Amino acid sequence: MSEASSSSAAAPAPAPALAPPLDPEAIALMADEAPPEEMTLVLKWNGKEYTVRAMGDDTLLELKRRICEATDVLPKRQRLLYPKIMLNDDSVLLSSIPFKRNLKITMIGTVEEEIFMDQPDDPEVVDDHELLKSGFTAIKDNEVYKKKLQRRASQYKLKLLNPCRKGKRLLVLDIDYTLFDHKSPAENPLELMRPNLHEFLAAAYAEYDIMIWSATSMKWVQLKMEQLGVLRNPNYKITALMDHLAMITVQSDKYYENKIFDCKPLGIIWSKLPEFYNEKNTIMFDDLRRNFVMNPQNGLVIRPYSKASKNRSTDKELVHLTHYLLAIAALEDFSKLDHDDWESFLGVNGKKRRRR
Repeated sequence: MSEASSSSAAAPAPAPALAPPLDPEAIALMADEAPPEEMTLVLKWNGKEYTVRAMGDDTLLELKRRICEATDVLPKRQRLLYPKIMLNDDSVLLSSIPFKRNLKITMIGTVEEEIFMDQPDDPEVVDDHELLKSGFTAIKDNEVYKKKLQRRASQYKLKLLNPCRKGKRLLVLDIDYTLFDHKSPAENPLELMRPNLHEFLAAAYAEYDIMIWSATSMKWVQLKMEQLGVLRNPNYKITALMDHLAMITVQSDKYYENKIFDCKPLGIIWSKLPEFYNEKNTIMFDDLRRNFVMNPQNGLVIRPYSKASKNRSTDKELVHLTHYLLAIAALEDFSKLDHDDWESFLGVNGKKRRRR
């Protein structure tokens, strides 16, 4: 920082103001004019330097995810410093930031020490269960985000743990608030595991390959699954683990006040393993509807699991969803189902209703 400042002119120019976040139409025009350029940035943190690569149409938030992969500092813990520029708007496109050659980004941030304990600045459970799928159409059909998905699929390395099985459906599961109470404190992570988790996974495994996809780094995805005993259970196998680097950032004027959010595009899996999985045989469980924005017909919004000590004895969500998964397993096309209506698809006791 001091070296960069000393090389500037004697009469310092006013700090350049960053342009406001571009809307999807503006991004599309930019993408049509020229393909996004790859950027190589040098990050200084904790006495070391790291080389981080990103694309011009990535947002600052996506850059932070790549920094997390190199340093294990979660995006929410990162404070990025650059001469005369405030890097504090996660929605800003990297191409709009006037980076200069040979200047380094400095990061202030600490690595998470305990992933199973409550963090004071962690957000509360976000319940967007009532949001309408109709609001997602403009995003999932946007050519800019389709291109971003394709590029992310070509870059992302899927962590396969076990072979894909021909003829099986695919079940993709979130972790925090879906399989695990991320918020509540506990002496043992098993106290925060959603009830009936292992029974649910074992029953689903008969008809489905299972992938775990969490919006955190691979280190924590694997550690959480190991702590919960998911990776060594003899009654089922996990096909693959996925982390935040497989997510993409999208933008919408009709969704949330900040207009920018991450999502989990299943197209990454389908493009990498097309001989096994597609939109007709894939279903994903997540407590946040926004994660389905690129594939709304394949997402089921599970009720968030929180306050484990209070709800452990009454939460039966995975029991009922087991019946649902097995009931639809023989259907040819999952994308024609309305997964929001999954409970009415089942009877009171969890058995499939008779259809006339």
